[in-house]
Amino acid sequence: MTLYPKLIMDALATVTYAGTKKNLVESGMVADTPAISGNKVKIVLEFPRDTDPFLKSTVKAAEAAIKYHCGKDVEVEVETEFKSKPRPEVGKLLPGVKNIIAVSSGKGGVGKSTVATNLAIALARLGYRVGLLDCDIFGPSVPKMFEVEDARPYAVNVDGRDLIEPIEKYGVKLLSIGFFVSPDTATLWRGGMATNALKQLIADADWGELDYFILDTPPGTSDIHLTLLQTLAITGAVIVSTPQQVALADARKGIDMYRNEKVNVPILGLVENMAWFTPAELPENKYYIFGKEGCRQLAQEMDVPLLAQIPLVQGICESGDQGCPAALNSDTMTGLAFINLAQSVVTVTNKRNRELAATKIVDIKK
Repeated sequence: MTLYPKLIMDALATVTYAGTKKNLVESGMVADTPAISGNKVKIVLEFPRDTDPFLKSTVKAAEAAIKYHCGKDVEVEVETEFKSKPRPEVGKLLPGVKNIIAVSSGKGGVGKSTVATNLAIALARLGYRVGLLDCDIFGPSVPKMFEVEDARPYAVNVDGRDLIEPIEKYGVKLLSIGFFVSPDTATLWRGGMATNALKQLIADADWGELDYFILDTPPGTSDIHLTLLQTLAITGAVIVSTPQQVALADARKGIDMYRNEKVNVPILGLVENMAWFTPAELPENKYYIFGKEGCRQLAQEMDVPLLAQIPLVQGICESGDQGCPAALNSDTMTGLAFINLAQSVVTVTNKRNRELAATKIVDIKK
């Protein structure tokens, strides 16, 4: 049998691609005119991405179809191409993001996620383009704080790449592993799985143009922090603590992590959360139940700014649980405190960018 391109295309038209439920020709997957040399045929199939689950089965089906329709003696070579462009290399991620701010704490339970959430919303209310990434793979809380627990991000094609479209609420673009796992199921992942998931939320998402990209990091120092430092050039870190001595001791460790000579990420300042307790019925009263001015003293000791003191009131917890963060209402004591925090972060970030060189991605050799 004499081989010619239409004969090959007719054979490929009998192969259904499971991704579209259409044949290879209708799906536009035959990237070039089949190359024929005597008894040899070479075809190029273009798949949506290199991780396509139907790739191997489709290639085998194409080979079988050509042999069936054109003869068993035909030698078939299938070359594959991919529509999705490869992920940008580390160092060139998030080109549209101006400032990356890591919100960290030395220990859990100090309200770091509450501060990160309200900081992001307050920045958006000040007119900035803001993204918030929940970096706590094992205990994500951002979906609940924004009342978007049922949201499921979808994929969009941007410049030839399939990217995750962040959820947007209150003017903030959001992503969290909590959107992809059951909120009632523990995330039992080894460290490598967790860090790979985090990299995907950073590199394979359509964050677009942002003035501030807030990273809500897990408490302490861990693989997640190292992954962030090796993946992103972090503009600066905001350390959250309560006035308690035990919390302040861990805050020192958090500051030291970023100031380590191998890391060298500027500390933008400290936030004292739960600075005092003010009952709703006595708004003028302040009760220093966790100690007084602990973060102010630490800020002076470590020579960093004290960006804000956030009071402890019942409403801040309730508003977070109900997906209506305090920063949405600047008429309240806590709402105003978070607006002031956002203004302070803008001020110290601008100062940092004027006076210091851009942060470099950390290269830590084993």
